[in-house]
Amino acid sequence: MPAAPLSGWTVLDLSTGIAGAYCTKLLADGGAEVVVVEPPRGAALRRWSASHTPPAPGGDGPLFTFLSGGKRSVVVDVRAPADRAVFDGLLAAADVVVWEPGSPIADDPAWSPTALRRAHRHLVVTAITPFGLDGPWAGRAATEFTLQAWSGGIIGLGRGAPERAPVAVGGRIGEWFAGAHASVATLTSRLRGSAGELIDLSILEAQILGLTYFPVTFHDALGRPFRTRRQRSVPGIATAADGLVSVGCGTVQQWFDLCAMVGHPEWIDEDTDASITERAAAKAPWIYAWLAGQTVEVVQDLASAFRIPNGPVADGANAPKMDHHLARGSFVTDPRDGFVRPGPPYRFDPPLLPEPGPAPWLGEHTEHFRAPTDRVSRTRSGTTEQLPFQRMRVLDLTTFWAGPSCTHYLAMLGAEVIHVESAARLDGTRLIAGVPVSEDRWWEKSPIFSGLNTGKKSITLDLADERGRALLARLAASCDVVVENYTPRVLAQIGLDYPAYRALRPDGIMVRMPGFGTTGPWRDNPAFAYVIEDTSGISWLTGHPDENPVQPYSIGDPNAGVHALNALLLALTHRRRTGAGTLVEAAMVEAALNVAAEQVVEYSANGVVLHRDGNRGPVATPQNLYRAAGTDEFGGPDCWVAVAVATDGQWRRLREALGTPFWMLDPALSSAAGRRARHTEIDARLAAWCADRDSDEIVRILWGAGVPVAKVMQPHRQTDIPQLAFRGFFEDVAHPVSGTARHSTVPARFSAGPYRFHRAPAPLLGQDNLTVLTGLGLDATQISELITAGVVGGQPAPRKQLA
Repeated sequence: MPAAPLSGWTVLDLSTGIAGAYCTKLLADGGAEVVVVEPPRGAALRRWSASHTPPAPGGDGPLFTFLSGGKRSVVVDVRAPADRAVFDGLLAAADVVVWEPGSPIADDPAWSPTALRRAHRHLVVTAITPFGLDGPWAGRAATEFTLQAWSGGIIGLGRGAPERAPVAVGGRIGEWFAGAHASVATLTSRLRGSAGELIDLSILEAQILGLTYFPVTFHDALGRPFRTRRQRSVPGIATAADGLVSVGCGTVQQWFDLCAMVGHPEWIDEDTDASITERAAAKAPWIYAWLAGQTVEVVQDLASAFRIPNGPVADGANAPKMDHHLARGSFVTDPRDGFVRPGPPYRFDPPLLPEPGPAPWLGEHTEHFRAPTDRVSRTRSGTTEQLPFQRMRVLDLTTFWAGPSCTHYLAMLGAEVIHVESAARLDGTRLIAGVPVSEDRWWEKSPIFSGLNTGKKSITLDLADERGRALLARLAASCDVVVENYTPRVLAQIGLDYPAYRALRPDGIMVRMPGFGTTGPWRDNPAFAYVIEDTSGISWLTGHPDENPVQPYSIGDPNAGVHALNALLLALTHRRRTGAGTLVEAAMVEAALNVAAEQVVEYSANGVVLHRDGNRGPVATPQNLYRAAGTDEFGGPDCWVAVAVATDGQWRRLREALGTPFWMLDPALSSAAGRRARHTEIDARLAAWCADRDSDEIVRILWGAGVPVAKVMQPHRQTDIPQLAFRGFFEDVAHPVSGTARHSTVPARFSAGPYRFHRAPAPLLGQDNLTVLTGLGLDATQISELITAGVVGGQPAPRKQLA
């Protein structure tokens, strides 16, 4: 096997939570030497268990062990001058530092991100914080749960029954997603040039990208929010005769097929202006009654035959036993502690990743790094390109959200990205807007398409015609990278599988993003985000404990995109070193299994199945949503605040902020265990206090006292957050058809730039046909003939939009 892509890199891990640890895990998976720098007591994650099962004497919690595979451990006591000298030596010889606040080492003023950059100009310093390093909200108290509330992700996609509180996505998903973005930003910085820089990543901004669906762009472009009320996804996760089953209904065709499957084809012809989501909700009693009468196996077989997205519902116990995950070897045995854990979230051909190594014991490598060595201090000089991908050409054969989110990042950082559609087969996001097909150029007005495709070029090719396929092959030969997320059989059908591409471009990188992978019994199943969430365990932890799990209906797509992006950047690093091309398989479900890993490792190591618990969580106690006084902007009662008390100190500050009521003086509530035992009582007290105050007053009082709190934002109001304005997270983009709208960017700010990400609007359908085809050597006559034959160009026929 060739050297791993990141062999020779040294990364110092100053993380204190999942985000930083997952970032460095992905770098370690790529072959970097990652050194966890810990205080004498060890990293807090070593003692963590989501089920509150204490580690065995001398052992570590399974989450730390999973996140730390292949890393090294060095203990640094900030009070000891000799230890400080050792750490300064490590910094001088390192390439990257990943930093999170909250440890004696990270909180030492000499080792703040800005101090590290001043003292060690060669370093890439990746700082991960709730809101970013600077700005009006920098340093304010927050947890992953309160950040979900600020992001709009709790309420934005209608999650949860309208008669109850909305529910956050479980499993601290925002931290995992931010960690994957931090790895992407770090790899980008190292690819761009020789100089170091400071990367300032905001977990809030990552959550906006992962849990909401371009709501600001949608509202600006269409003058209305994506949704004005919450409603269930139907069928979603339903109860069959012998267990839970996932069944999706996200398009018009899937609704028609669902009607036929449940024995009501007459529903198809009903005369109504309701959306697919509304029609399914209206028929929910009949749909659920039919599902309850069938076994899970029957439902899955029928749904697969109808091409309706479906799957089993995974949890920490059953996920590793599912036939598809077994067939693909998606889970492996931890090399140190022997529990079951997910393998890497992507695969390479030829293989590039080293075998997972064991997690280090506390301080296992301290003496090694104390000893005199011939380690050379890093020195880097030279210019750093603001647009690291500006000499890269990408063939973008993606659609919907997962694939375009991967290629969009490349376009925002300078790549020439050529997005391929046809008039007959539009990118699905052009249809998700509810723009009447009677409107002129309706297909150009989707804010979702715009949010995912700024800066790209667009060509239209009929790939059912051999002339279209021939042009695609010529275009592929000119591209450094091909990214696709079709179903697995499509590439071979159009003559552009990896062997064909490699023959055209031996140094080319192909990234395939199938939902369930290119092998295994589920390979051909339709894969939408919600089914990926269900079959990986993400949904299992989302919802109220007395109801079926609730699909997040979001994170499955962008999570796949950011993991595919990590894999692509590893492949680019490998090509820069060797000149060799690579096939990348980044299955959506395996990316999801990695960010849901805590459930599997907790069950395998401790025998505990984690369960959803509404808006409560395993870390902060109390943690919940509480209804505030007033009405929401739609005249309804959805006014909520999120409160999360993560430490005993925050509990004391909450008590003082509430005026030290007698009930909070009970000594039993001074510990997290005591508060957890009486969570219901505390909830009732806090709910009564919040009910008399509006959300702004609650936030003012509690945040002023240093307690993590947030308004549960409507997602299209994200631009009301001053921190996002300070960081320039949204940029105005003028579109020739739909006008000017604000667009989200990326969750990291790079000290070396770029300082603007959207340099051109999303392309009009086929707007670059002439330029691209001329570049392939076609003359005007040839292009005109192709247009006349319908191989190139054309306009979409009228059709119904997606739900």
